[in-house]
Amino acid sequence: MLLKTLFRIGGFMIKNLHLLNSRLTQEFMDNTPVSKVDIMSYAGKWYSLYSIPTLMDKHWRQTVETYVIHPDGYYAVFTTYRAAGDEDRKYIRSKLFVVRGTNNAELKAQFLWPFKADYWVIELAEDYSYVVVGHPKHKYLFIMSRKPGLPDSLLEEIIDRCHKKGYDTSKLVSQEHIMAPAAEKVMALSASKI
Repeated sequence: MLLKTLFRIGGFMIKNLHLLNSRLTQEFMDNTPVSKVDIMSYAGKWYSLYSIPTLMDKHWRQTVETYVIHPDGYYAVFTTYRAAGDEDRKYIRSKLFVVRGTNNAELKAQFLWPFKADYWVIELAEDYSYVVVGHPKHKYLFIMSRKPGLPDSLLEEIIDRCHKKGYDTSKLVSQEHIMAPAAEKVMALSASKI
């Protein structure tokens, strides 16, 4: 009788552990790079919309990055921004190196030689209209777009997926890009079609 009761309890616990495991896998996503990034399509101008910033850029606003393919095989990154409370635009140059064997989805950012930081492309629109850049240990996160804004519904979905990947989305900071009224209308129209 005791053995039969123990088997029932054990079966109940295993069944509930299985349910718990399936529930966890539904609510969380892996924080991994995308399967492939096309180097040529990724080049160009990106507006940083929201970020969990690094120590270096925590006071930056209206950040715009331009990725140019350098003949030596890396991206030369030209970044303009406004420091919080300052109207003048600032400028910094950095490098972005592809990690071999990652289909261009894992890169290393270098702001100061010889130091490099992980730069993972964890989400990328099929048409390269937006990208989410993360870190293997969730240290920072950047949501960037080819335009100074994204439809609210899409942005909410992206932030929700980032949360499910383990990022503390309560730390996201707006880059405060100012959109022209015409651009706001286009964004609203785009949102209504999604």
